[in-house]
Amino acid sequence: MLDPKKLEELAKQISEAVPPGVRNMAEGAESRIKQVLQSQLSKLDLVSREEFDIQSQVLIRTREKLDAMEARLTELEAKSAAEKP
Repeated sequence: MLDPKKLEELAKQISEAVPPGVRNMAEGAESRIKQVLQSQLSKLDLVSREEFDIQSQVLIRTREKLDAMEARLTELEAKSAAEKP
């Protein structure tokens, strides 16, 4: 679900933002930040980009089918009204 490479990059950026003196005191800061980020992000109800894109396509196809059905229904209603005496 979460891209480990992006998570590592984010942890690295955060640890690089820490002043050098503090960074030396915190040898495992990058891995700890990564663990904390992973833990917190896993609590969120997120979907992958791939899953989002797939569901977007499904929604587009569903909307197209609904539009076609509405047009067909309108056509049938008009035909039925024209046939009534």
